[in-house]
Parts: sequence; structure tokens; C-alpha cells
Amino acid sequence: MAQRYEHLFFDLDHTLWDFDRNAEETLQELYQTYSLKKLGLLSADLFIETYTHNNHQLWADYHLGRISKEELRTTRFSKTFLDLGLAPELIPHQFEDDYVRICPTKTNLFPEAHETLSYLQDKYVMHIISNGFKESTEMKIELTDLAKYFVNIIISEEVGVNKPDSAIFKHAVTCAQTEVHTSLMIGDSIEADVRGALAFGMDAIYFNPERKEKPTDIPKQIHHLNELIELLNST
Repeated sequence: MAQRYEHLFFDLDHTLWDFDRNAEETLQELYQTYSLKKLGLLSADLFIETYTHNNHQLWADYHLGRISKEELRTTRFSKTFLDLGLAPELIPHQFEDDYVRICPTKTNLFPEAHETLSYLQDKYVMHIISNGFKESTEMKIELTDLAKYFVNIIISEEVGVNKPDSAIFKHAVTCAQTEVHTSLMIGDSIEADVRGALAFGMDAIYFNPERKEKPTDIPKQIHHLNELIELLNST
């Protein structure tokens, strides 16, 4: 990267807000609240693992416009319960609502999120572009005290189009009153964040804390948020 950026655009879930950790805490609570062991789900860990797999796949479909918000919400737990052998009539239908109510109140961020953002705030204008649901996204940002770092919080549900569609990146650049060549996207989703930004003409960095194999078409990655500081200082 041989240029100086002025505006940084961050994804929220799985990039700043530790979605899997917060979801696991919520599901551990609900496993007890709903006495799922008595319903035949003997392992909380297997329940969480199955849900996480299903949820990631459904979110990938949602990013690409294959399913709606309503379909995602009605499917992720019903599929998980059915996958684990629970009879349909035993599925607790209030489970999704309780999950959506509790999970956004969790405040686990990725390590050094505040420290990294605080440092970058003095050097760049920063924004969020999220495919998350409006109510949940706003609550997560408020309860984790992230709002103070960002000028614009761009939520796909309000814009009417999800990442990776170029229209949301165009909207973001317009809101920021900047140019694509002085902008940089940072996110964990190869399709939604990185390839979406690159297709629009915006540089992007892949946040890869799990150290998955990086596809050859992805130019830059970081494994820890504070690596962003050194990377940007070298531009």
C-alpha cells in the first residue's frame, strides 16, 4: 500500500465486537434458562457449536441477499434444534427473541480494540459499515462505548443494501464526504468486507484472528487489531 489513507471503514461483528464469544455467553445462559438438557440436548458445547456453524452459513447467505432478516432469525435456532434431534413440537419458540434481547448487551470486544481505535482516532476519520440488524448494532456500539470513535455508523438495514454490494460502499464514501482512493475497509468477511470493498475500488484489509488460509486475491491481512497501527504507519 503506497498511499496515505484519510478515512477508515470498520466492520463491527467479528471485527471489533467479538460475536462468537458474546454469543457463547448468551447461549450458555439460555441453555440453563430453558433446561435444554432435560429436553434431550445433553451437551451445551455441541449445541453452541452446531448453532455457530448454522449461524455463520445463514449470515453468509444474508450478506449475499439469498435470505431475508426474517428468514435468518426464524431458521438459525429451529435448524439447530432439529439438527440435534429435538422433536419440532419441543422447540422453544421464544428462544430466538430471548437471544436477540440478551446477546447485544454483551460487551466483549477483540483484544486492544479500544487502544487501537483511540490511537487511530487522532490520525484518521473513522466509520462503521455493518450488515448487522439496526437495533442490535446500535445497542452493541452504545454499551461498548465505541460510538466516540466513529463519525458515521452505516447500517445496511437502513441503507437497504448489504455488503458486498458496491452501493453500500458508495453510500459510505458519500456520507464521509471523501474519495474511494483515500479510504480503507477493515473487516473479517472475505466476501462482504474485503472483496466487496475491492470490487468497489477501495483498498481493504482482511481481519483474520483465527489465522485461516488467506486467499491469493486478498492483498493484506492482520491477525490482531493492533497490527493495523504498524501497517498503516508503514504506508
